[in-house]
Amino acid sequence: MSYSVITISREFGTGARVVGKELADKLGYAYYDRALIQLAAEKSGLSAEFIERSEDKAKGGFFANVASVASSSAYVTSGINLQYTPPSNDRLFLAQSEVIRDLAKQGSCVIIGRCADYICQSYIKSLLRVHLYGSIEDRVKRCVELYGYDPATAVHEVHKVDKGRANYHKFYTGLPWKDMSQYDVCIDTSKTGLDKAVNALYSLIVE
Repeated sequence: MSYSVITISREFGTGARVVGKELADKLGYAYYDRALIQLAAEKSGLSAEFIERSEDKAKGGFFANVASVASSSAYVTSGINLQYTPPSNDRLFLAQSEVIRDLAKQGSCVIIGRCADYICQSYIKSLLRVHLYGSIEDRVKRCVELYGYDPATAVHEVHKVDKGRANYHKFYTGLPWKDMSQYDVCIDTSKTGLDKAVNALYSLIVE
């Protein structure tokens, strides 16, 4: 196969988890998304609960909220004193980066989000960097119908998550998140649908 590691960056509501999981299954690759939370927890000493809450807080502005969450020792594993360690958001990013690099070096995997495209590009030659995007109407519809978002606030929530992801990506990579020149393949899932997006990527990878 031409590509051993596929990273998927995505706008919120584009169906990236479905696309990533189905693509991984079809290729026989490992799939990493939420599993990265536990792996990063083991690497960093931060609790899995803290990391999950930190990722959720990214929806409302990553950095201010991570700082507020970190102020509570309830989300840190015993024996870790954040007063004498790097800021928790930096520790989290460094831990996730190390985990992602280790997994990518093993090959044959699909990794969702978390700046994996940027993290892997200097280490993996057989890397395919994918970005999924779509119309706001389609993404909001998916969030309401599949994720249970309130129709009255869904548009605001989608924009808020996208803003959090953009800020996170810019802070740690120095690159604009939606600059499509930094990706190898960009797919509008509003036009292709999820199944055709999977099939298009599969064909590209195996041919």
